[in-house]
Amino acid sequence: MKRMEDIKFCGHQVTREELDLIRETLKDLGALSRTELAFTICELLDWRRPNGGLKAHECRQFLEDLESQKLLQLPGLRTDPNAKPQKRRNFKVEETAGKPMEPTIVGKLKDFGPVWLEKVQDKENRRLWREWVGQYHYLGYTLPFGAHLRYFVWISRPEPVRVGCVQLSSPAWRMAVRDQWIGWDEPQKERRLQWIVQNSRFLILPWVRINNLASATLSLVARQIPRDWEAMYAIRPVLLETLVDPSRYRGTCYLAANWIHLGITTGRGRMDKRHDRDGLAPKEVFIYPLTRNAREQLLKPPPPRTPDGPDAPWNKL
Repeated sequence: MKRMEDIKFCGHQVTREELDLIRETLKDLGALSRTELAFTICELLDWRRPNGGLKAHECRQFLEDLESQKLLQLPGLRTDPNAKPQKRRNFKVEETAGKPMEPTIVGKLKDFGPVWLEKVQDKENRRLWREWVGQYHYLGYTLPFGAHLRYFVWISRPEPVRVGCVQLSSPAWRMAVRDQWIGWDEPQKERRLQWIVQNSRFLILPWVRINNLASATLSLVARQIPRDWEAMYAIRPVLLETLVDPSRYRGTCYLAANWIHLGITTGRGRMDKRHDRDGLAPKEVFIYPLTRNAREQLLKPPPPRTPDGPDAPWNKL
């Protein structure tokens, strides 16, 4: 059996606390596949490549090595090719013990601006972002599949303070009203889908009541996300999308920020191929074009690859 000082991940000395967190994650999320567990653990421990991508492939090999050393136990390998993958569970982050209630912030936006976005990058900020979204967003915190960026929302006056959380992530594969609006076929969608980014979490903290803050934040996101996403993933998105639960919200802030209401989903969800859940959880669909010719951009063929150049960016996600 390995000694603690011999347990390393990609040159990083793994601490006993990190090993304990890995074991707890395996215990709590044992229904996930080994690959999904590797992504989750990389997210929690901030094991990333220089470009920000998670070291999930290396992490899975690391976990299997630890299992061979009898330091932990992984879920069994899935051998049924027709088995459906387990859905990632939403999980709530425990509240910080003894954390005092934040003061209520109430007023007009002009008294607190300007509003700005802080990209969530270091381990402590990721922990706080997960904690707030886990506690205060009705969907809780779920590790997203694919590409994503997260932000804190700040106000500047009377002193700088965080007032919200935003997450942008990879788009939904199939959304009928969006696909009809674009007018693409399946091959076109397969080539260009990653030029769409989904606003998958948007939270104004419950102790904040500032008129027009939500719509101002959405406008700021639309201005900032093209360059930030391009810097991270080498793709400059041309369209934002989001889903709003009509049983909870009316989407007023999106309309105020000039998003376009396209219609409503079937309510099936990603895994309901037999239409068993039609109409059970419909969502309102809103989009925001980031360029004047967003549809044309999503319909045009991809740029040609250069013979000696790197692979096209849509194959790097």
